[in-house]
Amino acid sequence: MRMRGERLRVFSGTAHPRLAQDICSFMGVPLGAASLQRFPDAEINLKVECDVRGADVFVVQPTSPNVHEHLFELLSFADCLRRASADRITAVIPYFGYARKDRKDEGRVPINAKLVANMLTTAGYDRVVTVDLHAAQIQGFFDIPVDHLYARPVMIQRVRELEATNIKVVSPDIGGTKLARAYAKDLGCDLAIIDKRRISGEETVIEHIIGDVKGHDIVLVDDMVSTGGSIVDAARIVKQKGANKVFLVATHGVLAGNAIERLNNADVEKILFSDTIPLQDGKQLQRLEVVSMAQLLARAIDRIHRSESVSKLFETER
Repeated sequence: MRMRGERLRVFSGTAHPRLAQDICSFMGVPLGAASLQRFPDAEINLKVECDVRGADVFVVQPTSPNVHEHLFELLSFADCLRRASADRITAVIPYFGYARKDRKDEGRVPINAKLVANMLTTAGYDRVVTVDLHAAQIQGFFDIPVDHLYARPVMIQRVRELEATNIKVVSPDIGGTKLARAYAKDLGCDLAIIDKRRISGEETVIEHIIGDVKGHDIVLVDDMVSTGGSIVDAARIVKQKGANKVFLVATHGVLAGNAIERLNNADVEKILFSDTIPLQDGKQLQRLEVVSMAQLLARAIDRIHRSESVSKLFETER
């Protein structure tokens, strides 16, 4: 009888094969062979090219930049692997799309984050691994285990190397206070918060800033940068209030719409994004530095495979 954990397989969809390959390199295992093509009408044609019977399988696939295409690839992998008699199937979703639709904030709207959770579970996934969910409560939308990893221990190593003095961490909105406070604690500095009001999906209005930023080098922290409007406005406001240098730090560089243009025109020293989303337009984004999550994800996968505690990763990083 084959016991769980005897064999490990890691596969990648088309969303971010480089990250999957980097994860495999850290783990010292080959990337699983799979053929993922498109029919002329864009339907997915998937075939796993290696034996997965009784294996512990991990599928690496952020649901960005094309959330619908990449989500369906992820669902197809689960169905394929389940029918091929894999023992356990884990979705490794570095960036979890639709995380901003986690509640009914007005009448007659869907809760898409819950819908995605239902689809992943129904498709056949036994477990989910993700990084810096936009809303942590999404873990409760799943009826399967969710390992919620934090990018901060990796990002903070690079933040400490920035040419910055008299640092103050700033959250670009009230919702990001918890994350910004964690960065401030790690850096041993104070925190300021920008109070903003959202008018639409692309437009926000800055009300005021809570805390003094004059004479400080500012580390602006957020979990994601989508259109770039909020964080660029925040950079402008802190500069107007007398801040010296401004550094932008975010886990997920979604970079939708004219985000690259906005960020290139922003008065900032450097931009730090992780590689949870492939930054194919990164060469167009000035002052960008990409921080890899591959080692963190590799260590998490290894611990899950060995039935060891994932939370220990963050205890040892502190």
